[in-house]
Amino acid sequence: MPVLELREVSKSFGGITAVREVSLSVNPGDILGLIGPNGAGKTTLFNLVTGIYSPSSGEILLDGRNLAALQPHQITNSGLARTFQNIRIFGQMSVLENVMIGRHCRTRSGILGAILGMPGVKKEEKETRERCLELLDFVGLDVDPDEKASNLSYGQQRQLEIARALATDPELLLLDEPAAGMNLQETKEITSLIKRIRDAGKTILLIEHDMRMVMGTADRVAVLDHGTKIAEGSPKEVQRDPAVIKAYLGDEANVVA
Repeated sequence: MPVLELREVSKSFGGITAVREVSLSVNPGDILGLIGPNGAGKTTLFNLVTGIYSPSSGEILLDGRNLAALQPHQITNSGLARTFQNIRIFGQMSVLENVMIGRHCRTRSGILGAILGMPGVKKEEKETRERCLELLDFVGLDVDPDEKASNLSYGQQRQLEIARALATDPELLLLDEPAAGMNLQETKEITSLIKRIRDAGKTILLIEHDMRMVMGTADRVAVLDHGTKIAEGSPKEVQRDPAVIKAYLGDEANVVA
């Protein structure tokens, strides 16, 4: 059964249709790349999956469960996490605190328990801290965990955002242009990280404009154009698709072939 399944999903804003009857499946352990020109509907699709928008029609299923009636935090609790095209970290908080915020949805202690300093709360706080430190190491963020997040470099902030998403223990991770604004070395590092995340048992849906990265990372690629899915297949199949070349890849098809 697919981890994520979209069944003829559409989203309209007034008279404008941003996503039109898109059907898509993401299988366990897949890295599915989602590409298309600016305005193709990629981020709108992410916002539909994560509950920021509700579909105008169609169904979105996570492990067979319809997400339509769930709020974003409930979708996160169900095993889905995302990062954003524009980095969203808490700059005035420490690196570790940023990751621990992501872990909050998996903790059980309430405010009263924290106020009373109950033993179970202290144990859970210790476990949360240890797990978040492990995630910082996993993503390769070799900095002082007490460092203010705003002091990190751009690439390090990307790593931090991914660590925070992983702290929710997602089954499915949505990455919105994780290599945006990165230099060649940073892109190589983030590509390696994405593969490590998949090897650790996660399923990934990836939006990315860096065609070399997508074609070298994704198992399958789906292409949107003006809100419609125009192609889906292996990276090689998509690169050779005339509709894709016309809509998006253009001369880049020869560069990444």
